[in-house]
Amino acid sequence: MARAESLRPRDLALALLVVVVWGVNFAVIKTGVAEVPPLLLGALRFLLAAFPAVFFLRPPRVPWRLYLAYGMTISVGQFAFLFSAIHLGMPSGLASLVLQSQAFFTMLFAALWLGERWRRNQLAGLVLAAGGLALIGSAHGVAMPLAGFVLTLVAASMWAAGNIVTRAVSRHGPINQFAFVVWASLVPPLPFLALSLSIEGRPAIDAALAAFNPRSFAAVAYLAWAATLLGYGLWTRLLSRYPVNQVAPFSLLVPVVGLTTGWLLFGENSRPVHFAGGALLMLGLTVNLFGDRLLIWARARG
Repeated sequence: MARAESLRPRDLALALLVVVVWGVNFAVIKTGVAEVPPLLLGALRFLLAAFPAVFFLRPPRVPWRLYLAYGMTISVGQFAFLFSAIHLGMPSGLASLVLQSQAFFTMLFAALWLGERWRRNQLAGLVLAAGGLALIGSAHGVAMPLAGFVLTLVAASMWAAGNIVTRAVSRHGPINQFAFVVWASLVPPLPFLALSLSIEGRPAIDAALAAFNPRSFAAVAYLAWAATLLGYGLWTRLLSRYPVNQVAPFSLLVPVVGLTTGWLLFGENSRPVHFAGGALLMLGLTVNLFGDRLLIWARARG
């Protein structure tokens, strides 16, 4: 059961490690799609995430339809669109920022499908975030193609749909969530490969596999083992030990790492309007997470 105490130094270090791993992930994606077609990269990522881990973990007792739903939304849906967006020129740093809109898509889907009601701070956060995304999207051009921005938003919506599936999974009682993710990784490779064959074509696949080199493998391995298995494994561990509202805010630091890594490795320079939009988006996320407690604190102080 999660405890109300603050994070211990070791767990704080692990939370920051996850932030770094997930933040760098976007730069690795940019490197990967330069070497391998994006849909083929998705197939290889989840093939490596599933094997050999499935041989060491028992599948949790969850209906197979939920494995399928999770794999097709948070895995195939999210990363097919995200990889394609970065392949089309979406800066990796801005992708890490825009993808955080998944929190608000999750709110919308939870209201539509689960009947959850929004609180005032969530509505305020949604308005702020929408304004931030509008600013970022208005500054499309050579540095940020509109198609890349739109595809990143679609990726965020697919992540959010996967969050709803995760809620359905949690209704089946306590399970090994890490094992669930590993076994759900068996779902994406075939759909990704089918999409790659139909969209990217057999010649592009053959050329990419023929030119596959240590850098290509390093990118796939990072995406599979670091971003997927290590990152999610540590995140699940933290969520099992502490309240969600103590752990979730660390995700707000991921775009900081993503933007910094994109600037250092690729020279990605965001325009002032991108920073203004990003600030509004992050403010909206902060209000969504902490707005109700700040309001209670303000009333108590008043």
